[in-house]
Amino acid sequence: MNGVHDMGGMDGMGAIEYNPDEPVFHEPWEGRVFALVRAIGPWGRGRNWGNFRFELESIPAAQYLRMSYYERWFTMLVNRLLMSDLVTPEELETGEVDPNRPLPTLLPATTEASPGGRLAEVNPRFGPEQRVRARNLHPRGHTRLPRYVRGRLGTVIRDHGAFALQDTDMNGQRLAARPQHVYTVRFAGVELWGDRASARDAVYLDLWEDYLEPA
Repeated sequence: MNGVHDMGGMDGMGAIEYNPDEPVFHEPWEGRVFALVRAIGPWGRGRNWGNFRFELESIPAAQYLRMSYYERWFTMLVNRLLMSDLVTPEELETGEVDPNRPLPTLLPATTEASPGGRLAEVNPRFGPEQRVRARNLHPRGHTRLPRYVRGRLGTVIRDHGAFALQDTDMNGQRLAARPQHVYTVRFAGVELWGDRASARDAVYLDLWEDYLEPA
């Protein structure tokens, strides 16, 4: 989706600060949020939760930009619990369990999760050194195709084999597993940003086959 999260290639977002000694969690609560998101995973079975990244990307832009990384995770976590009636707004407000409500139960999975690992081999459409163009796609769901390369020319550098497409529909549900090749594609900096880029600059992206077309 064309959400505010897709900031690649944009100006005016401030300097990228790198701290070689940056901790995994800046505050103890961040570690707790990470653990909670992992812990509630089984409760999503049979409840049609959307894809994790899709739900993060669906946070309204004004809220997304003011939140820190794990604040977004916590917002997604709360939205899932409320949407599934695993907790009520009153329980969330008070921090107390409503004794008049039955305890929630784990549900069996209704659909098989789309695999993320490498799959059985299928024939590739592209080969090394082939010129390709990133398709000009604007899906309503989650996609791994960055907006700043859409419509741009690149060169296939490497074929990593076949993997399940990780995109979703407009409701955040993963598309049917479609095994297809994933390629490393080199985009020259001048192709992406014109004469502002150095002729020596390039960006390398790993892209699913559905994102590409012959040049």
